Amino acid sequence: MGGPAAVTVGDVQGYAHLIDRSKPWWKNTRMIKLNLCIALLLITSTTNGYDGSMMNGLQSLPQWNDAFNHPGGGKLGLLSAIQNIGSVAAYPFSPYVSDGLGRRAAVLLGAVIMCVATVLQTASHSVGMFIGARFLIGFGLTFAAAAAPVLITEIAYPTQRGPATSLYNTLWFLGSIIDRTAQILTRDQTFGTFHIPTSWSWRIPSAIQALPSVIQVFLIWFIPESPRWLCSKGRDEQALRVLAYYHANGNRNDPLVEYEFEEIRAAIRFDREVAANVGWLSFVKTPGNRRRLRIMIAIAFFSQWSGNNLIAYYMNKIFDSIGITDPTTQLLINGCLNIYNFIIAVVAGLLCDKIGRRPLFIASTIGMFVFWVLQTACFALYSVNGNVTAAHAFIAMIFLFYGFYRIHASDRRILPFPLRAKGFTIFNFALSISLIFNQYVNPIALQALGWKYYLVYVCWLAFEVCFIFRFLVETKNRTLEETAALFDGEDTAAHLAEHAAVNAGIADTRSDREKASSEDIIEEVKI
Repeated sequence: MGGPAAVTVGDVQGYAHLIDRSKPWWKNTRMIKLNLCIALLLITSTTNGYDGSMMNGLQSLPQWNDAFNHPGGGKLGLLSAIQNIGSVAAYPFSPYVSDGLGRRAAVLLGAVIMCVATVLQTASHSVGMFIGARFLIGFGLTFAAAAAPVLITEIAYPTQRGPATSLYNTLWFLGSIIDRTAQILTRDQTFGTFHIPTSWSWRIPSAIQALPSVIQVFLIWFIPESPRWLCSKGRDEQALRVLAYYHANGNRNDPLVEYEFEEIRAAIRFDREVAANVGWLSFVKTPGNRRRLRIMIAIAFFSQWSGNNLIAYYMNKIFDSIGITDPTTQLLINGCLNIYNFIIAVVAGLLCDKIGRRPLFIASTIGMFVFWVLQTACFALYSVNGNVTAAHAFIAMIFLFYGFYRIHASDRRILPFPLRAKGFTIFNFALSISLIFNQYVNPIALQALGWKYYLVYVCWLAFEVCFIFRFLVETKNRTLEETAALFDGEDTAAHLAEHAAVNAGIADTRSDREKASSEDIIEEVKI
């Protein structure tokens, strides 16, 4: 975990020589406990993945359609989008809960709201009640989704922080895979719920959606609170105990624990000195924060507007357009694609700190551009000439496209502590707006333009490549505060260099950190 660590150049970490490498983490009981706590936070993302996949599945159930008078048109669109609308409604409140009550309390609140909402959804007897329940699911999800990745970042062991934060979004696919499996069972006349003549055919899959939240409600008490949040509230003793227990087997005098604790306190003091006002306007007051804002919003829209959601939400319509109309075949391809995506995303998340986020993002956007162009060509060939081979190649291009889409690793560590919760709120708000746009505009445009609509994404992906090359910074092997120096420039870098010299006595070696200067950071940013 680390506060403003020694300023370093390249990939050298200021705390690297303080880390105990005598045995791997899986042989350390308390590290295993810590990673189990992180795993419990990671499943927050599965609720969202399950929800999106479940709604597609419910629409194929006659019992669900009969229960809600066969919703269509605008009402069906609202059923799909209302969860994200509920998420947007909670964004003004979630950062205050996370910063005021704590990261853990925010996750608990979100999980409780989602449990209540899922009960209402399962018990729905009208389309209005079902829509209201889904709105409430999105509302609760925002509190949990805004706090869980922050808490992961702030409790993870230094060498595991990058992979842990990168794995968060990959768990979306676990929820989707669970639902796809449920859909396959649902279609099975022997084991599934499809054959149930009553409304329980759709109420059972709806009830299963609460499972991740129920697990969190019962087990959240075993997760440690963020040491950074504890220090920000003056609870230094508790913060020190958390760091010592999980990062040094209870040794409060461990050099890494001392280093982390002092750096966290120094980071909070510094942030308070330079950011007396940490309101929403803080994101536009300084050049560094404006750079952060630009990257956050761009990555949020890129994650949804790269063509991926055209496939994810309307794959069945696309399959129909290329002559693949058998529902079982469509479901099988979709299920295989989700499993494939999950594996790729997990591997990329684990490699993000070995390869670096910038190289992964550059490779991702270039690969997406190439294979989207090929998808467009295949779609056009089938639409114009009825070329069956092109239709089959189109399926292969989808898998290759998603292979590159999933290797990008978004970075949640570019925000300083006072802006972190609000920054994630802005990120998630932009994400939801882009999703809502997709859910309404994509089917209309696809129906009107056919394969020509793919050309819009060809142009957009070309823009993404240019943006990533120009603006994305590398945070590989840097602490949170070293990353801050890359954005905030000379003043922050100078402070970190000075603070590193003051804290040099904590470390076993001090020469490297004392030699580091603000000019090194500034020069690296220029390069």
